[in-house]
Amino acid sequence: QVQLVESGGGLVQTGDSLRLSCAASGRTFRTYAMGWFRQAPGKEREFVGIMWSDGPTYYADSVTGRFTISRDNAKNTVYLQMNSLKPEDTAVYYCAASSSPHPTLTQYAFEYWGQGTQVTVSS
Repeated sequence: QVQLVESGGGLVQTGDSLRLSCAASGRTFRTYAMGWFRQAPGKEREFVGIMWSDGPTYYADSVTGRFTISRDNAKNTVYLQMNSLKPEDTAVYYCAASSSPHPTLTQYAFEYWGQGTQVTVSS
């Protein structure tokens, strides 16, 4: 069982940076693939990025080059560094954990979810 708690959201301006954190419980954190998703009002939840349990990362085209995922296994925490933010990045951001080391890039492959944190980017 894994419990996830996100933090770090807020209101920023276009071009600003923000770092989200996702603290996880559980001694097997390092074995989970960790993903970030987001959901804007009236839209479906969409994939943002993933860090597989062995380290490689992959990002949605819309955030590639601007967002970076990292993890600190000693702290059971995964981060989403967001740079050059745009108004279209406004959404509730969720972290998620998958017991599969290489899950598919859909929300259905992730068993555990945080409560979400709001990110609002003003123009």
